[in-house]
Amino acid sequence: MALNSTGPISLAGSTAGQSIAVELGQGASSQISLNDTNVRGLAGVASGAITMPTNFYGKSYRTPSMEVLVVAAGGTAGQNGGGGGGAGGVVYNGSYTVTGGATYTATIGATNGGASNGGNSGSNGGNSSFTGMTTATGGGGGGGRDGGSAGSGGSGGGGAGAEGGSTVPGNGTGGQGNIGGNGYRAGGNAAGGGGGGQASGGTGAASTQGGNGGNGYAFNGVGYAGGGAGSGLDYASFGGRAGTVQAGYGGGGPQNGTADGRANSGGGGGSLANATNSGWAGSGLGGSGVVLIRYSNAYSDATSTTGSPAFSNSGGYKVYTFTGTGTITF
Repeated sequence: MALNSTGPISLAGSTAGQSIAVELGQGASSQISLNDTNVRGLAGVASGAITMPTNFYGKSYRTPSMEVLVVAAGGTAGQNGGGGGGAGGVVYNGSYTVTGGATYTATIGATNGGASNGGNSGSNGGNSSFTGMTTATGGGGGGGRDGGSAGSGGSGGGGAGAEGGSTVPGNGTGGQGNIGGNGYRAGGNAAGGGGGGQASGGTGAASTQGGNGGNGYAFNGVGYAGGGAGSGLDYASFGGRAGTVQAGYGGGGPQNGTADGRANSGGGGGSLANATNSGWAGSGLGGSGVVLIRYSNAYSDATSTTGSPAFSNSGGYKVYTFTGTGTITF
């Protein structure tokens, strides 16, 4: 809340509306002086004399800038020797400036359904956005062996191990992700390429070996937007194997122990995801999207939020994590 527009204003104390320390998110007994950088920022006086209490009347403290990471949902893998899903697009702003009292909206991309039957292509993931920033584009679906093409998106889906499908991968969106890997079909062998990731493209398939998912993006100690693994036809009948994925970055594949992309990671879906490559070449879902806001914990909490974002205050940062659509006001 803002400091009062009339009456007493104090540096310390515990009374909201009167205490500068409280307005700055500090403890009532914390050490504070008029020459502190954040106090001068609140007063709007960069240097020289500050007039108490006039310079503080009606002032509301806000974060002068913050980091915002927007990640779209990853694409679903193609089925039956299909390509891995591309990672959701990643958009980052390291100096996002907010206005006190203004409300900002986070919209979170959802994963879409898997390929509907045996050899079809996967679906693209949903877009994510944050007020005033470029929309992060959902990841491309992986190509299916028996029909369809890999989708383009934030990162592109891997090309199919083609019979009726195309070995050509989907393209990524500039600045958000990368192209998928080529699929393979020759001499009776077929395998799908890996889905693209934020940091690198998916690799191509070879013989019965699926392509690797592309690498992802790390933020606040967590990995996001890794591409999903492509695969050959199922191992028991055809000897097909899954490609690898970057562990901990959300892409579906053996290293992450599941065909589905991790929820709220933007990882692409994969196929034949377990370590032994046993089982049918399924269609792993892409991971849903996420929006993260991070700024120094020297500054105040948001005044209000909707959508129940997770909040943490550790390591010198305050972080709001939106896993569903919501708003935030400073």
